[in-house]
Amino acid sequence: MMAYIVRRAIYSIPILIGVNVLTFLLFFVVNSPDDMARMNLGLKRVTPEAIENWKQERGYHLPLLYNASAQGTARLTETVFFQKSVKLFRFEFGSSDSGRDIGYDISQRMWPSLAIAVPVLIVGLLVNISYALLIAFFRATYIDFWSVVLCVVMMSISGLFYIIGGQYLISKLLHLVPISGYDTGLNSIKFLILPAIIGVIGGIGSGTRWYRTLFLEEINKDYVRTARAKGLSETRVLFRHVLKNALIPILTGVVVILPLLFMGSLITESFFGIPGLGSYTIDAINSQDFAIVRSMVFLGSVLYILGLLMTDISYTLVDPRVRLS
Repeated sequence: MMAYIVRRAIYSIPILIGVNVLTFLLFFVVNSPDDMARMNLGLKRVTPEAIENWKQERGYHLPLLYNASAQGTARLTETVFFQKSVKLFRFEFGSSDSGRDIGYDISQRMWPSLAIAVPVLIVGLLVNISYALLIAFFRATYIDFWSVVLCVVMMSISGLFYIIGGQYLISKLLHLVPISGYDTGLNSIKFLILPAIIGVIGGIGSGTRWYRTLFLEEINKDYVRTARAKGLSETRVLFRHVLKNALIPILTGVVVILPLLFMGSLITESFFGIPGLGSYTIDAINSQDFAIVRSMVFLGSVLYILGLLMTDISYTLVDPRVRLS
């Protein structure tokens, strides 16, 4: 297993380099360093001297990918891409184009993101699995049919509808929780309840349908027929056999998204004014802060690769028939 982990870690290096290059090219196709300087200086008429000073201070005065005026390896190292991207592999994020410490911002903003994502994950799993087991228990009945219809309808509704509808109903009409905002400590709970509820409701449709499919596949297998032939009740068959064996794909599906919980939700955090990493990324895109965008894309790529690796490892732990070579 250790050889497999090392091999996957080595394979991830060219992937991360490719993600960095692609992000770099996409960003500078839209904006040149001069455009970035004009936006950050916030002036209608910016002098060429001010633009050049801004670029010099932040390292954007260098050629983007290739420095033809340099000699030897400096043709590649004395570029914006090399100066801005290599440090990311040491998790040194540097400063944003506005002068903020990106590493410090990430360390502060990840907690609000986790405060929403973790409850949504745990409660969502319990709700979706319980509902899917109920549907599987009443399979081929009207409960099964109308539950699937409900799930399809919920999947078809935009997440913005749940957010806006929840804010209007729970906050504006009932005045149960604030519409948006955030606070520290225990005071943050009242601001997190509504986003968490909406996150759980918004995932019921897709989550329940997926778990229902897993359970129905297990129900039709031979070991279930054998359990029924031994006289076990349907409830015991579902919870002791079907659920236990379906936990393998459920676990692998959960493990792959665990590292991504760190990144937060772009839409939810923006609408609810939560100062997490999702809103941090949106604000950086709106202000065209390339340093933050690059750092967040790189961090997201690292976490996604880590999630895939954790999924493979967890699969071998819960299923002894599988061995990594």
